Amino acid sequence: MAKIKPSKGAPYARILGVGGYRPTRVVPNEVILETIDSSDEWIRSRSGIETRHWANAEETVAAMSVEASGKAIADAGIAAEQIGAVIVSTVSHFKQTPAVATEIADKLGTAKAAAFDISAGCAGFGYGLTLAKGMIVEGSAEYVLVIGVERLSDLTDLEDRATAFLFGDGAGAVVVGPSKEPAIGPTVWGSEGDKSETIKQTVPWTDYRDGQVEKFPAITQEGQAVFRWAVFEMAKVAQQALDAAGISADELDVFIPHQANERIIDSMVKTLKLPETVTVARDVRTTGNTSAASIPLAMERLLATGEAKSGDTALVIGFGAGLVYAASVVTLP
Repeated sequence: MAKIKPSKGAPYARILGVGGYRPTRVVPNEVILETIDSSDEWIRSRSGIETRHWANAEETVAAMSVEASGKAIADAGIAAEQIGAVIVSTVSHFKQTPAVATEIADKLGTAKAAAFDISAGCAGFGYGLTLAKGMIVEGSAEYVLVIGVERLSDLTDLEDRATAFLFGDGAGAVVVGPSKEPAIGPTVWGSEGDKSETIKQTVPWTDYRDGQVEKFPAITQEGQAVFRWAVFEMAKVAQQALDAAGISADELDVFIPHQANERIIDSMVKTLKLPETVTVARDVRTTGNTSAASIPLAMERLLATGEAKSGDTALVIGFGAGLVYAASVVTLP
């Protein structure tokens, strides 16, 4: 029987660079209040959100991704031609095929890099990061570009009081490459499909096409059920990621959870008993919930503002529609 040659990759992988793009239009809560019966105080108290960014016609999923990726590649100090694979996590690219990753790869000039899209909701960045790490260690790519990008304004029902204020647009990207020491810990990930109704698209695209519904499909959620799940179950997953990496809360420098809701973030910090020395990402206040883009966008902002620094140890966790989740401990670029 023929023997297959073993793969030869790097011993470990790490995040080498990060970049972000936020649309130029900033939308305050006052704009949201034009279509729902609520108040700025209520929105802030329930979510922590003050503003969010909404994309214009030119700020497409591909265009925003190219901007964020260019910054990440420059931050990593490599050339675009060195990228061996492009992974794009999104739920808001409405062209089913070809994958938007191929368009992004072409515009970036990554030669003939492998390129594909994944759909894992707000956990999508963590899924992409895990795939990238595996590719590098396995040897199928030396550098992998992981992008989280959303235009959730296209999927927002502005008359839905429960969700109209939540969502924003943007793109975040990281370059993952080889490392001589561990810099991306084991991923704790999974799904709970029995809870799929708690966050979902209202109706299939075909129902709208066939005239069965008048309103364009939008994202809806059962707020209280999602809140309880995130606070109680995802804190356990975050702790499992710390344990898997052999890191204690006292050794942690930064906590970057999915930017879904500031109340969820506060509750997770309390449950995990994180010390006050840990920097906590709160990008949700001015960016809103950007699903797959939220973790890399928050990471980029913390590093840009100096709230976090290169070499810091960070716990990242994404969770959302599916329900799905992914958490790991990483060294910041």
